[in-house]
Amino acid sequence: MAAELVSLKVDALIGVGSQTAPYVKNATTTIPIIFVFSPDPVGTKLVASLARPGGNATGLTNFAADLIGKRLQFLKLAIPGLSRVALLVNPSTQVARLYIDVTQAAAAKLDLINHTFEAQTRDELEPAFDKMAQSGIQAVTINSEGVAFQHKEFIAKLAVARRLPLSVWSRETLEAGALMSYGPDQVAICRRAAVFVDKILKGANPAELPVEEPTKVEFLINLKTARALGISIPYSLLANADEVIE
Repeated sequence: MAAELVSLKVDALIGVGSQTAPYVKNATTTIPIIFVFSPDPVGTKLVASLARPGGNATGLTNFAADLIGKRLQFLKLAIPGLSRVALLVNPSTQVARLYIDVTQAAAAKLDLINHTFEAQTRDELEPAFDKMAQSGIQAVTINSEGVAFQHKEFIAKLAVARRLPLSVWSRETLEAGALMSYGPDQVAICRRAAVFVDKILKGANPAELPVEEPTKVEFLINLKTARALGISIPYSLLANADEVIE
């Protein structure tokens, strides 16, 4: 698909998500590329650095390391006695190792024990949640990734069925049934991508356009899910939320 778009000799390409952007990047070294929702553009070699991309690609990342730590912190504040948490990752993605390393470090700072569980497809999700329940896991975190987004409703149902509070990365994944989310405004990122396109069509060089990190971050709580899990969210945490969904 990326090769087909390149063959059309378009003026700019947009690659969405961690798994799509590399295909677009590999398809051309000349057509300007704007990537959106890339968790680790340097680690996945989309750019040389955030400040100076250095090639034909630039765009917006939806990841910052401190977001993972805050998700774990909010879970700890919401769940008395929380000590064992799980990270669900898709091991086939380039960003999985980054998520694992950052989560382990953040959990250690909060005196939490983190265990990593893997799922690459929908069929692997239920066995992963079964293993979590059998291992005495008390809560689950998920970061931005294609399989997790595609099956967000199914994941939320699995978590509630096993009484596992789920913390996710966006409003869209929260509304699918997770307990809470902490992450950037995805819609704002998409709108901002249009600014990059505008600059490039007016002659800007993507090699010199810095990659933008999230500027607007939301903390959201789903009270319907909290009730289903039998969790009473402390008032202090509710007061800190940008929005409480009933």
